[in-house]
Amino acid sequence: MSAKFAIVGCGRIGKRHAEHINTYGKLIAVCDIDTLKAEQLAGQYGAKPYTSLEQMLAAEKDVEVVSICTPNGYHAEQTIWCLRDGKHVICEKPMALTTGDCRAMIIEAQKASRHLFIVKQNRFNPPVKKLKEIIEEGILGEIYSVQLNCFWNRNERYYRESNWKGKQNLDGGILFTQFSHFIDLLFWFVGDVIKVNAASANFKHENIIDFEDTLVAAVEFENGALGTINCTINSFQKNMEGSITIFAENGTVKIGGQYLNVLEYQQIKDYQISDIETCRPANDYGYYQGSMSNHDQVILNVINVLRNNGKIATTGLEGMKTVDIIERIYSQVHPEIKFETEVKSLTAVG
Repeated sequence: MSAKFAIVGCGRIGKRHAEHINTYGKLIAVCDIDTLKAEQLAGQYGAKPYTSLEQMLAAEKDVEVVSICTPNGYHAEQTIWCLRDGKHVICEKPMALTTGDCRAMIIEAQKASRHLFIVKQNRFNPPVKKLKEIIEEGILGEIYSVQLNCFWNRNERYYRESNWKGKQNLDGGILFTQFSHFIDLLFWFVGDVIKVNAASANFKHENIIDFEDTLVAAVEFENGALGTINCTINSFQKNMEGSITIFAENGTVKIGGQYLNVLEYQQIKDYQISDIETCRPANDYGYYQGSMSNHDQVILNVINVLRNNGKIATTGLEGMKTVDIIERIYSQVHPEIKFETEVKSLTAVG
């Protein structure tokens, strides 16, 4: 039996969810406070449009799964609202803007006996999957250090065309909106972070965004490995690189390209990474690009969990760990921001 889905947030990422939902399931309802966006997306897939989440949930009792594709600052509240209504939830990255809110989302999923899926589609990148496999198989041995470089371009036009990007309470910062996928992979590959030293600056986006456009951090992992994080949205005119390099006991591996889609370097003892699947293109938004387009794998994972007792690709606990690491970094460079906020009351946000 095909799963029935609804989408909250009919912008670029909501449209991407809709495309794949309608391939593997059935999209029956969409919601956005922008009536035109809701009507256009609904019309494209034969779904019903709503401008209120509360109204959609009240009317669409057959919905089994809701995709949350709204601005970051709404994720926790809307996810909890849907879980309390008995829906499974797919939550776009970042899971939330505080670990307190992530924790509240996980608790509500447990109370409701519903699944909470967190979107981390870069885990499905072919070279990323291969690197994860050889780490788990022990081929690299002990990991000594890791280097994360994220050199992207997000210009003034990108922020001026949005009513939420660049806003502290809805966006949260470049580690949340642009680079949370990469922080997730640091945790996935190496483990938990226990120490952080960080610095940030806003060189080119003053009076455009509420936070940094450049950030560097040194981290220590629970297993003793060391790491560096170097992120900017000031790469001149276009994205340059999104890469992770691992230095380990038995090898060195770098996954790079603009979007972690290229195996750029490998030197491994008695081993050669081969037979990597062809990578999909990046999400193309016209004058800029995002991460690789693997949302079909996200939706397939949801179907597999619901219909075949499959394993969730990225759990709420894993999503919370990404937010926790970002909080630790931001608590050093933005000490004035309080990160312990927890969802305490709900309103029907469209």
